Amino acid sequence: MIEPAIPSRRKFLQNVGYISVGFSMFGGCIGKTDPAIAARFDYLGDLPRSMNQANQVNAWLEVSADGRVRVFSGKVELGQGIRVAVQMVAAEELDMELDKVTVHLAETDVTPNEGYTAGSGSIKSSAMSVRYAAATARTTLLQLASIKLELPIENLALYNGVIRSTVDKKSVTIQDLLEGAQIETEVKSPVQIKSKEDHKYVGKAIPREDIKKMVLGEQVYIQDLRFPGMVHARVVRPPNYRSELEHLDDSELNHAVPGIIKTVINGNFVGVIAEREYQAVKAARYLEMHSKWTTPEIFPAQEKLYDHIRNIAETPENIRDDGDVRVSLEQGRTLKATYTKPYIKHGSMGPGCAVALYHQGILHVWSNSQGIYPLREALAAMLKMDTEKIHIVSVPGAGCYGHSTPDDAAADACLLALDYPGKHIRVQWSRADEHAWEPYGSAIIADLEASLTESGKIGAWKSDIWTDSHSTRPNKDPGTLLAARYLENPMEMQSRGYRGGGHRNGDPYYAIPNLQLNAYYYDGPLRVTSLRSLGAFANIFAIESFMDELADKAGKDPLEFRLEHLEDQRAIAVIQKVKDLTADQVMAAGTGLGYAFGRYKNNDAYVAIAVKLAVDGTSGQVSIIKMWAAIDVGEVINLDGIKNQTEGGMIQAASWTLNEQVTFDQQKITSTDWSTYPILRFNDIPEVEVAVIDRPHEPVLGGGEAAGPPTGAAIANAIFRACGKRIYDLPVTPGKISS
Repeated sequence: MIEPAIPSRRKFLQNVGYISVGFSMFGGCIGKTDPAIAARFDYLGDLPRSMNQANQVNAWLEVSADGRVRVFSGKVELGQGIRVAVQMVAAEELDMELDKVTVHLAETDVTPNEGYTAGSGSIKSSAMSVRYAAATARTTLLQLASIKLELPIENLALYNGVIRSTVDKKSVTIQDLLEGAQIETEVKSPVQIKSKEDHKYVGKAIPREDIKKMVLGEQVYIQDLRFPGMVHARVVRPPNYRSELEHLDDSELNHAVPGIIKTVINGNFVGVIAEREYQAVKAARYLEMHSKWTTPEIFPAQEKLYDHIRNIAETPENIRDDGDVRVSLEQGRTLKATYTKPYIKHGSMGPGCAVALYHQGILHVWSNSQGIYPLREALAAMLKMDTEKIHIVSVPGAGCYGHSTPDDAAADACLLALDYPGKHIRVQWSRADEHAWEPYGSAIIADLEASLTESGKIGAWKSDIWTDSHSTRPNKDPGTLLAARYLENPMEMQSRGYRGGGHRNGDPYYAIPNLQLNAYYYDGPLRVTSLRSLGAFANIFAIESFMDELADKAGKDPLEFRLEHLEDQRAIAVIQKVKDLTADQVMAAGTGLGYAFGRYKNNDAYVAIAVKLAVDGTSGQVSIIKMWAAIDVGEVINLDGIKNQTEGGMIQAASWTLNEQVTFDQQKITSTDWSTYPILRFNDIPEVEVAVIDRPHEPVLGGGEAAGPPTGAAIANAIFRACGKRIYDLPVTPGKISS
């Protein structure tokens, strides 16, 4: 059984008799005036963003009575391996063995408030905050030991919780130094960290310990969470977003299904609580059959979706305008193309799940939300409670990247827990509910136009992007929670969320003298939010497909054409690396090798992708043979982690490219299972090779979302090389190739 959450951090400190004290009297960093010491360290300047609200060491780590170190991170585990990366940087800076450092992730009033785990920011923000805090802690501990042992700092060495003299036998443990206190030293810039040449862990490949538990089917996920006396619940969903409950008859429910505890009806929100899980499942089915809802037509015809999007879009917003695009387009050889990406799902292997307990005026919630503090704000607004009365513990989910259904499941569980206090209530969504009610990744249209100069270089480029919102994550607006919209007093969303993600990477990362990017925002028919890489997947698919077509029009090799338009040496390096990786490939008839490049957000990780595939000329079936990636994330923290993230991003993007599309009729979502929404199967996954360019003296860059966007374009470009068919509309179903 997964154990309940630990006590609050404040209570923990009280129970063990800790007294937090500061050590500011010891002044600044060591080694500033001693060249011998300074040579062993690097200096880091600006503090990570997460330290804006938590800039003391004890916000990020504490020393226990046995000398172990517990590290706090406000980020959550989504499958990205943040726990081991945080453990590595803390152990590195404190010179401790890995098993002496534990990591506590995301719990309100215990860990720092780091907002959402999103945007490839966990390493850049959270892990680096822990690095800075651990380095500051080491400095403070050495200063304390210097005073206690009456020795200069240059004669002291810290290792595994003990500070020893290098000239005699004197030593002191860190717990003896602190005497039950914690380190409140403020983290100030510049921070002295270990020299990269002395790293023992950082930059190495450290496997995640939780992988073994997953493979063995042990209890890892929120879906596995169990408490003594826990009861189970299901929510009965309306037929569609705007359905109204006209009638529900539960008068015979207790006779039809044993173990029923309570039916909860609040406006159009219907839930049922039972002693056992299958009883709740049967009760929900019974209520579905004994209820009547309105079923208005709310969606356009699917085949007219993109026309509908263009018709409802707002006046465009100019995002970027360099040079004179109009004149340059008129003067050169021009090419135009339109690319489309449908609504796609997160497709989490584990449908939405949460546990809630209302006890003695406190609402306890266990959730795999990607932002426990923002979720607490949304729940407080929906339930009209003080945030201090809501306690949320992060539990890993059977991962997906982006805002899917964990927050909605938590809202369901909280509503039911308040109606039935004193018991842990577990809400589990069905696969059909997950597929039909999760917020999707937006459909996107990209109209591209470019001109070539006489020398065959791009003279002008114009991107017009049609996009819905790319984040309606929970915040202080209760309408960001699905259940809030169906209560007797419904709470609709007050804004469309973060729409700027739709034009992410919409302007190419190439040196183009005349460049324009316009965004056409629309309020679409389907529920949407953030999904891995936001608009970057669609936009880089379009840009990198278009780059191949422009290269052909210019009569140039597609990779050399890209290199001609790049000034950033790190971008050039990943392209050259992937070119080298594929130099020995021999192409048979019906096979193709395609390439693509992207720098995520145009300011984050660099990645180049190559895909080798085969196309069946009769059926149009595409079979991917192998994929390669070269990625540069600056300083590598965990080599194993960044390779895993890159491989996973490529495989997920291959599934999006070849298979995935939300389908609907005018009344409902019709892709409600894995047959109607197929994803890449295990036997379809190709060999994947990842080369990581480590730059230990460069800042850390986020790599979790970088590999997906170029993968779709590399597949499309490989299809063209294999059979001569240009791909403009995703997904690449066989009929689009064979027609």
